[in-house]
Amino acid sequence: CMGTGVNAKNVLGCMNHMFPASYAWGNFSVLAVGIWAIAQRDSLDAIMMFLTGLLLTVLTDIIHVSVFYPPNNYLTDVKRFSIGMAIFSLLLKPMSCYLVYRMYRERGGEYTFNIGRLLLCQCGPPPLVLGRPLCTLDPSA
Repeated sequence: CMGTGVNAKNVLGCMNHMFPASYAWGNFSVLAVGIWAIAQRDSLDAIMMFLTGLLLTVLTDIIHVSVFYPPNNYLTDVKRFSIGMAIFSLLLKPMSCYLVYRMYRERGGEYTFNIGRLLLCQCGPPPLVLGRPLCTLDPSA
């Protein structure tokens, strides 16, 4: 229910065929993954795929709106409304990303980032390799 409202506005953004098919395919694919993530409450993979898809569609929506925005003299009321809904959807996506991230954390997903070794480690007891922890937070280890 977090991202479905934002993606429902993409229906209105797609109604004029001003954007290419990749705009609709990207946003409706994320909508499908979002429905899967909401329906399958115990899956961390589903919610992580939904969050990743939302973040990717933020970038692709910015590109689509900026590249395919028509000149002022070619704007009809329907095109203006369609672009307005696409921009409104784009503005709401960061809030949806935050809410989906909170849902991810509620389901038990946690990651720590170790910039020193550029490792992405799942929280929990670190695995041992030759008696040493494979993933530590201490950069000198």
